[in-house]
Amino acid sequence: MSNPEKIFGTDGVRGTANIEPVTAETALKLGRAAGHVFRQLESQPRGRDRHKIVIGKDTRRSGYMLENGITAGILSTGVDVLLIGPLPTPGVAYITRSLRADAGIVITASHNPYQDNGIKFFRADGYKLDDEIERRVEELVFSGKVDEIRPTADQIGRAVRIDDALGRYIEFAKASFPRRLTLEGMRIAVDCAHGASYKSTPCVLRELGAEVVVSGNQPNGFNINDECGSMHPERIARLVRDYRADLGISHDGDGDRVLLCDERGTLFDGDDIMAVGGLALLESGQLKANTLVSTIMSNAGLDAAIEAAGGRVVRVPVGDKHVIDEMLRSGYNFGGEQSGHILFGDHVTTGDGLVAALQVLCLMKSQGKTLSQLTRQWKRFPQYVKNIRVREKRPFEELDGVMELVGEAEAEVKPAGGRVLLRYSGTEPKARLLLEGPDPDVLQRWSDRISSSINDLIGQD
Repeated sequence: MSNPEKIFGTDGVRGTANIEPVTAETALKLGRAAGHVFRQLESQPRGRDRHKIVIGKDTRRSGYMLENGITAGILSTGVDVLLIGPLPTPGVAYITRSLRADAGIVITASHNPYQDNGIKFFRADGYKLDDEIERRVEELVFSGKVDEIRPTADQIGRAVRIDDALGRYIEFAKASFPRRLTLEGMRIAVDCAHGASYKSTPCVLRELGAEVVVSGNQPNGFNINDECGSMHPERIARLVRDYRADLGISHDGDGDRVLLCDERGTLFDGDDIMAVGGLALLESGQLKANTLVSTIMSNAGLDAAIEAAGGRVVRVPVGDKHVIDEMLRSGYNFGGEQSGHILFGDHVTTGDGLVAALQVLCLMKSQGKTLSQLTRQWKRFPQYVKNIRVREKRPFEELDGVMELVGEAEAEVKPAGGRVLLRYSGTEPKARLLLEGPDPDVLQRWSDRISSSINDLIGQD
């Protein structure tokens, strides 16, 4: 590995399969390090016998390679492995808790194309790994200290396959839907992205009484996220219109995201789901501290709608891990991302596309409304986004007059619930300017003034 300092990114380990760090060799080292670290966290196993770690995956061909590598590494440290096969990421988190395992691992690259893969870790309670535990795993991998850990004879772990993991997750997801309700009389279109949810979501919806039209449910190891799923929502919109469905559900490759489509083929993202869910929880008194957690990418109209109903929105950096961390730290029970990671904290420990869809379906059935009617409860603010190509990324504070303009723009749009966001791209030579607010003319005027000033000072010729 070329950079012996850090292997974990914002959401586990990810990259092109069979190129470092997503190789069989590194998977073996990660397995050895994780097995040792999780074994040391608790002197006594959570279940009977010895410590154990759950391993699940999505439907990528490279998952077999990584699964075998990481399994061998874990077994070599004297920890057992419970193999559950293809299952959505939230399903792996649930099975980790259900089987009283010491940790859970899911092999997936989420919404990325099949060429990529990755490795995510869960704690025993089903929440994502703490930074400190990640650091300990990394230290063992790169220091070589893990090579000194060599159980022998009957101390070596064993791997067993758990045949009922899918059934357990299906029952868990169904339990989040009220027993007094059914989905009878509804036709629901589903796009599973040829990913990990290709069995679970259609099965749950059918068992709850819906007529289900399914697409993206024939994975072959190479077609995951290929012109389908939540990265290509036009597909579910077309499916809804073609089959006159009442609702469309679109997942990503590992099933922790969901985008929805109403009966007319109109697409709705995570902000819509958070608005609908947050307002319902506020009305019923179930939104803890009357607070919803979202990221800086969510539309400012979400804040306006929640605040008008007596609640508030707390914003965190992009990434569902930041949402989860804030929910745990402050005791909140609902949050998510515009991208479709939605956390109904009273039911799940991580983003769960199926459970989120079921909560919206519950509101539709209990209130007798369509999704288009539910989403009328909030109004998305107009948004202006400018990408200004720059020749250098000098701090904005050093650019004469730029931050003064930003301050003046904020003074005009913030009282009405709007916002101004100015940052540099992390991957391109661009400054990104976002303005939101109820008055598009005001946004246009400030967008032109600020972007023009940046362009004059550091814009590319």
